[in-house]
Amino acid sequence: MTQANILAQIGSRSGPTFRNRIINGAMVIDQRNAGASVTPANGDYTLDRWKTTLSQASKLTIQQNAGSITAPVGFTNYLGVTSSSAYSISSSDYFFLEQVIEGFNTADLNWGTANAKTITVSFWVRSSLTGTFGGAIRNNANDRAYPFTYSIPVASTWTQISITIAGDTSGTWVGATNGAGLKLDIGLGAGSTFSGTAGAWAAGNYVSATGATSVVGTNGATFYITGVQLEVGSSATGYEYRQYQQELALCQRYFFLIARGTQQAICNASYQGTGYVEGIVNFPVTMRSTPTAYVITGTNYYASLSRNTANTLNSLLTEFAGTNAASLYNTTEASGVQGYGAWLYVNNAAGAVGFQSEL
Repeated sequence: MTQANILAQIGSRSGPTFRNRIINGAMVIDQRNAGASVTPANGDYTLDRWKTTLSQASKLTIQQNAGSITAPVGFTNYLGVTSSSAYSISSSDYFFLEQVIEGFNTADLNWGTANAKTITVSFWVRSSLTGTFGGAIRNNANDRAYPFTYSIPVASTWTQISITIAGDTSGTWVGATNGAGLKLDIGLGAGSTFSGTAGAWAAGNYVSATGATSVVGTNGATFYITGVQLEVGSSATGYEYRQYQQELALCQRYFFLIARGTQQAICNASYQGTGYVEGIVNFPVTMRSTPTAYVITGTNYYASLSRNTANTLNSLLTEFAGTNAASLYNTTEASGVQGYGAWLYVNNAAGAVGFQSEL
């Protein structure tokens, strides 16, 4: 089969639905940042479902469609990483992108048993650097890992990658629960402590492969990725495109944004006391577990409006929460008439409210 035919097959839309265990693999959803560049802290989520794990702060920035280059054919978005310095990796350093897949979506792999299924990970990648790059599959206990490598032979050119991994017959893997089933790590630089031999399962906590290129080691280096797919089988099939509303709903199980920006409505509310305003938010989908509020705080970032009188607020808190609804309230800055109805809204362009239940 020619290279063109291989790429056509991998890029086609054919095949059964819900093959791809990755959510937002085409990097379409960016609820938190709406396309803005961010300098993530360790553990921060940037584009939906993609976490950035770092041992050192301020070494890279992440942005949807960073650099405004043309995405691979069939895609419109990508996650872009830009190195902020020429950082020399120490043995205990690690920098990687990660998606944690829920146990309900990986239990059928039967990992940790003699019936473990083979998977294939595929994606499109582009970098200003060339060479051998790395990543890994890990379990939730971080004591089983499969480091892998792939090659980017030409700088600043999209390359399609396919990696086949035999299922792990050892170790402890989360079953059909809402816990972390497996972790897919895309390395951006890792020291010897967190780098392992590529191509084999190991009893260790490895997030990349020994000898892999360090993106954060070159100032201004870029690394772009999209079309990430993890599926059962020994070969890559066409990327599974889902409708935008389907992809958004899958993301909203873990995070959803209610409102961002000036005069964006949050919810109906009422004054439970003269200094106590509270409203109820119904979630668009059932969340993975009881969520926490995602509220960007600041002076007069929010407001309640009751009988045409606005009352500015700096923050909102959660009092009651479940997987389908939660309350938002304020008792420190609120001032109104007990029993009066109101509605809560964002009062500043920098304000944003949502709920999160990430793995």
